[in-house]
Amino acid sequence: MTDQEPPGAEVLERACASTATVLAAVRAADFRLPTPCRSWTVKDVINHVIGSAAFYAGLAETGVMPAGGEDADHTAGDLGAAFAREAGRVVAAFSAPGAMGKIMEMPFGGIPGSVCVWLAAGDIFTHGWDLAKATGQPSDLDPELAERLLERIERLLPDAMRGPEGQAPFGPKVAVADSAPAADRLAAFEGRQP
Repeated sequence: MTDQEPPGAEVLERACASTATVLAAVRAADFRLPTPCRSWTVKDVINHVIGSAAFYAGLAETGVMPAGGEDADHTAGDLGAAFAREAGRVVAAFSAPGAMGKIMEMPFGGIPGSVCVWLAAGDIFTHGWDLAKATGQPSDLDPELAERLLERIERLLPDAMRGPEGQAPFGPKVAVADSAPAADRLAAFEGRQP
């Protein structure tokens, strides 16, 4: 851990705050817009990012993946409140005593909370970027956090998790200039076209 690296759940709290800011500017008229996740609309990404926060909260609380399938539809109600509730829950779960050392069972095996927190933060942050891009908002989100996430995700994301859209969690890496904003470079590393 470097001196500047956010400890524990702070990185997750910052990722949630970034995405909450983007969500606050999304309107119902945006729900059908396409996103950088080509098979998902804005509505799909909203439901996924809220569901993802709930998933990682359950995982951190229990150490095992929560049962469930499709993401629930959160767009009929107050989506900001729905995200705030799940974001608060996931940050609290990863902030709990012992959470960073707890083994959390993922589809690819058990990992400590200190690693899982970066996966959760990267997922929530990058889907905020997806929503910003799709709805015409500024997408140079929290550059310092994006740089840290990229540094971590580059070490954590195996090529085995990459593949065609809808068949793998991440697409192939997309080449972007080193001078691109950190959030764009993170999204490109995760298979999005900035």
